Amino acid sequence: MTSLKLVIDTNILISAALSSKGAPARLVRYALAQHQLVFSQATFEELRTRLYRPKFDRYITLESRERLLHDMSASAYWVEVGEPAFYCRDRDDDQFIETALKAQAPYLVSGDNDLLEAPEIVGLTVISAPQALVVLGL
Repeated sequence: MTSLKLVIDTNILISAALSSKGAPARLVRYALAQHQLVFSQATFEELRTRLYRPKFDRYITLESRERLLHDMSASAYWVEVGEPAFYCRDRDDDQFIETALKAQAPYLVSGDNDLLEAPEIVGLTVISAPQALVVLGL
């Protein structure tokens, strides 16, 4: 499979950071090794702020968070997006769709029902982590 640009929602990235087991971790490892994660400033900022929430302190060290954010930032494909259009029920999630469309990423991977149940968008498929593993042949 050729290298793809992939937008992976914050909840999947954090799940992968907190546990090396399960579909999110397998997906993120594979995406980092074989494909290209896509971020906009807004999607990366959401990851950064959520990853530093105190509730995760017992699962991941501050040093691991710093390293993770640095590595993702350095290897990412970055796009600039303006104010996103309205795509789904949760206005905050529209930034992920806008980022994927701007990058021409074929997939947005999410565990968020607001994104998974969003109306169909031409050129973009919103899928769960387990679905992404199937699509990517894992």
